[in-house]
Amino acid sequence: MRILLKFVIDCDADAVWRALHSPRAVAELYGPLMEMSPVIPDGLPTSWESGAEVPVQLSLAGAIPMGRQIIAASDRFTEDANGPVRIFRDSGIPLTGPLSSLDVWDHQMAVAPAPGDPSKTLWRDRLVFGGPTAPALWPVLWTMWQWREARVKALAPSWAHDPELSAPDATD
Repeated sequence: MRILLKFVIDCDADAVWRALHSPRAVAELYGPLMEMSPVIPDGLPTSWESGAEVPVQLSLAGAIPMGRQIIAASDRFTEDANGPVRIFRDSGIPLTGPLSSLDVWDHQMAVAPAPGDPSKTLWRDRLVFGGPTAPALWPVLWTMWQWREARVKALAPSWAHDPELSAPDATD
Protein backbone atom coordinates (compact mmCIF):
# COMPACT_ATOMS: atom_id res chain seq x y z
CA MET A 1 0.00 0.00 0.00
CA ARG A 2 1.20 3.54 -0.49
CA ILE A 3 0.35 7.15 0.24
CA LEU A 4 1.73 9.97 -1.91
CA LEU A 5 1.74 13.71 -1.28
CA LYS A 6 3.14 16.51 -3.42
CA PHE A 7 2.88 20.19 -2.54
CA VAL A 8 4.82 23.46 -2.40
CA ILE A 9 5.70 25.06 0.92
CA ASP A 10 6.74 28.58 1.84
CA CYS A 11 10.32 27.92 2.92
CA ASP A 12 13.60 27.42 1.06
CA ALA A 13 14.85 23.87 0.45
CA ASP A 14 17.96 24.27 2.64
CA ALA A 15 15.85 25.16 5.69
CA VAL A 16 13.45 22.29 4.96
CA TRP A 17 16.37 19.86 4.69
CA ARG A 18 17.64 21.01 8.11
CA ALA A 19 14.13 20.58 9.57
CA LEU A 20 13.82 17.03 8.20
CA HIS A 21 16.95 16.14 10.15
CA SER A 22 15.66 17.69 13.39
CA PRO A 23 13.83 15.27 15.71
CA ARG A 24 12.14 18.27 17.33
CA ALA A 25 10.81 19.59 13.99
CA VAL A 26 9.67 16.11 12.95
CA ALA A 27 7.87 15.62 16.27
CA GLU A 28 6.05 18.93 15.75
CA LEU A 29 4.55 17.57 12.50
CA TYR A 30 2.40 15.19 14.53
CA GLY A 31 1.68 17.47 17.49
CA PRO A 32 -0.39 17.97 19.39
CA LEU A 33 -2.14 14.79 18.22
CA MET A 34 0.86 12.47 18.62
CA GLU A 35 3.93 12.83 20.80
CA MET A 36 7.32 11.28 20.04
CA SER A 37 9.69 10.63 22.95
CA PRO A 38 13.04 8.86 23.29
CA VAL A 39 13.30 5.25 24.42
CA ILE A 40 17.01 5.33 25.28
CA PRO A 41 18.30 7.29 28.30
CA ASP A 42 20.49 9.54 26.13
CA GLY A 43 17.35 11.00 24.55
CA LEU A 44 16.80 11.90 20.93
CA PRO A 45 19.78 13.02 18.87
CA THR A 46 20.12 16.68 17.96
CA SER A 47 19.97 15.65 14.30
CA TRP A 48 19.02 12.45 12.46
CA GLU A 49 22.29 11.16 11.01
CA SER A 50 22.32 9.03 7.89
CA GLY A 51 22.72 5.40 8.98
CA ALA A 52 21.32 5.98 12.50
CA GLU A 53 18.66 3.74 14.00
CA VAL A 54 16.82 5.46 16.85
CA PRO A 55 14.05 3.85 18.93
CA VAL A 56 11.15 6.16 19.81
CA GLN A 57 7.91 5.88 21.75
CA LEU A 58 4.71 7.33 20.26
CA SER A 59 1.73 8.34 22.36
CA LEU A 60 -1.66 9.83 21.58
CA ALA A 61 -1.83 13.34 23.06
CA GLY A 62 1.12 12.39 25.27
CA ALA A 63 -1.15 10.15 27.37
CA ILE A 64 -2.09 6.93 25.54
CA PRO A 65 0.84 4.72 24.44
CA MET A 66 0.66 3.97 20.71
CA GLY A 67 3.80 1.85 20.42
CA ARG A 68 7.48 1.95 19.77
CA GLN A 69 9.24 2.15 16.46
CA ILE A 70 12.73 2.36 15.05
CA ILE A 71 13.55 5.39 12.92
CA ALA A 72 16.25 4.27 10.48
CA ALA A 73 17.48 7.39 8.72
CA SER A 74 19.33 7.65 5.43
CA ASP A 75 19.97 10.42 2.93
CA ARG A 76 20.10 10.25 -0.84
CA PHE A 77 20.88 12.93 -3.39
CA THR A 78 19.72 12.92 -7.00
CA GLU A 79 18.50 15.28 -9.72
CA ASP A 80 15.34 15.65 -11.74
CA ALA A 81 14.47 17.90 -14.68
CA ASN A 82 14.32 20.93 -12.34
CA GLY A 83 17.65 20.37 -10.55
CA PRO A 84 18.91 18.83 -7.29
CA VAL A 85 16.64 16.71 -5.10
CA ARG A 86 17.45 15.64 -1.53
CA ILE A 87 15.69 12.59 -0.10
CA PHE A 88 15.38 11.73 3.57
CA ARG A 89 14.33 8.13 4.12
CA ASP A 90 13.03 6.39 7.22
CA SER A 91 13.13 2.65 6.59
CA GLY A 92 12.64 1.71 10.22
CA ILE A 93 9.78 -0.41 11.45
CA PRO A 94 7.05 -0.25 14.10
CA LEU A 95 7.97 -2.60 16.97
CA THR A 96 4.86 -2.50 19.19
CA GLY A 97 1.38 -1.04 19.08
CA PRO A 98 -1.23 -0.90 16.29
CA LEU A 99 1.33 -0.51 13.49
CA SER A 100 3.52 -3.44 14.58
CA SER A 101 1.54 -5.79 12.32
CA LEU A 102 3.17 -4.04 9.36
CA ASP A 103 6.24 -5.78 7.98
CA VAL A 104 7.12 -3.07 5.43
CA TRP A 105 7.68 0.60 6.29
CA ASP A 106 9.45 2.85 3.81
CA HIS A 107 8.88 6.59 4.26
CA GLN A 108 10.69 8.95 1.89
CA MET A 109 10.51 12.73 1.83
CA ALA A 110 12.04 14.48 -1.18
CA VAL A 111 12.73 18.20 -1.14
CA ALA A 112 13.84 20.46 -3.96
CA PRO A 113 13.58 24.14 -4.83
CA ALA A 114 10.12 24.80 -6.22
CA PRO A 115 10.15 25.17 -10.01
CA GLY A 116 10.09 28.87 -10.83
CA ASP A 117 10.56 30.01 -7.20
CA PRO A 118 13.70 28.85 -5.39
CA SER A 119 12.55 30.63 -2.21
CA LYS A 120 9.92 27.87 -1.87
CA THR A 121 10.22 24.08 -1.69
CA LEU A 122 8.57 21.29 -3.61
CA TRP A 123 7.86 18.58 -1.01
CA ARG A 124 7.17 15.02 -2.13
CA ASP A 125 6.21 12.50 0.51
CA ARG A 126 5.88 8.76 -0.13
CA LEU A 127 4.93 6.12 2.40
CA VAL A 128 4.99 2.49 1.33
CA PHE A 129 3.78 -0.03 3.89
CA GLY A 130 2.65 -3.63 3.91
CA GLY A 131 1.59 -6.49 6.08
CA PRO A 132 -1.53 -8.40 7.01
CA THR A 133 -3.33 -5.33 8.40
CA ALA A 134 -2.15 -2.83 5.77
CA PRO A 135 -5.55 -2.55 4.02
CA ALA A 136 -7.30 -1.86 7.34
CA LEU A 137 -4.63 0.67 8.40
CA TRP A 138 -4.57 2.51 5.06
CA PRO A 139 -7.49 4.89 5.90
CA VAL A 140 -5.93 5.76 9.28
CA LEU A 141 -2.49 6.41 7.77
CA TRP A 142 -3.97 8.34 4.83
CA THR A 143 -5.79 10.60 7.32
CA MET A 144 -2.57 11.04 9.33
CA TRP A 145 -0.68 12.01 6.16
CA GLN A 146 -3.30 14.67 5.34
CA TRP A 147 -2.70 16.02 8.86
CA ARG A 148 1.08 15.94 8.19
CA GLU A 149 0.64 17.96 4.99
CA ALA A 150 -1.35 20.63 6.82
CA ARG A 151 1.25 20.72 9.62
CA VAL A 152 4.17 20.93 7.17
CA LYS A 153 2.52 23.87 5.41
CA ALA A 154 1.78 25.60 8.72
CA LEU A 155 5.21 25.04 10.29
CA ALA A 156 7.50 25.45 7.26
CA PRO A 157 7.78 29.26 7.43
CA SER A 158 9.19 28.92 10.96
CA TRP A 159 11.98 26.60 9.77
CA ALA A 160 13.95 29.41 8.11
CA HIS A 161 16.12 30.62 10.92
CA ASP A 162 18.02 33.45 9.27
CA PRO A 163 16.98 36.52 11.28
CA GLU A 164 15.84 39.61 9.46
CA LEU A 165 18.32 42.43 9.82
CA SER A 166 16.81 45.50 11.40
CA ALA A 167 17.76 49.01 10.37
CA PRO A 168 20.28 50.67 12.71
CA ASP A 169 18.74 52.92 15.32
CA ALA A 170 18.87 56.54 14.18
CA THR A 171 20.09 57.60 17.64
CA ASP A 172 23.28 55.52 17.44
